[in-house]
Amino acid sequence: MVKQERAARTRENLIRSAAEVFDREGYAVASLTTISAQAGVSSGALHFHFANKAALAEAVEDAAALRLRDIVDHTPAVGGLQNLVDTTHRLARGLRDDVVLRAGFELGRAAGLGPRVDVRAHWQNWVEYLLTRADQAGELREDVSAPAVVTAVVATTAGFDMLARRDGDWLSRRTVARFWELLLPTLAASELLTALDARGTRG
Repeated sequence: MVKQERAARTRENLIRSAAEVFDREGYAVASLTTISAQAGVSSGALHFHFANKAALAEAVEDAAALRLRDIVDHTPAVGGLQNLVDTTHRLARGLRDDVVLRAGFELGRAAGLGPRVDVRAHWQNWVEYLLTRADQAGELREDVSAPAVVTAVVATTAGFDMLARRDGDWLSRRTVARFWELLLPTLAASELLTALDARGTRG
């Protein structure tokens, strides 16, 4: 039992160290030697858990997908649009504070990786789900195309993530709120607009 717990801790430590190195250096440049050294384990211990760098990247993406699930599954009893606003705020905080989540999103753009978990695709699917729910509930204006809104939200959140690598303010509550302050009046039904909070509902 002690050995199993130690092995599990080593594996989690390697995943986090890999995420930090992938986030800092990029997948192509990152080396297993750097990752094992940062994790404080031998190369042999790393290869005991992961056959190669691609397998380690897949583990990072799997871990990031679980973190994303925690973000999107936090569904309060509010409508689709407010839920979407709140979820983008939670995602921005996660991307700012959680290197595993951040690396998982970035690995979706890495070349040379085979079929695997696509964290960005999971996020897009969730945005589509919430906008479909909002549309069915009559929360969208009649002239609004839900797929077009999906494109805007997914592209903007991906852009914030990229820009935040130089300036963390791109993932701040204020920046996300400004985005929604611009977008909500163009897509929300007029009778709903005043009830929506672009800053996100806390709690």
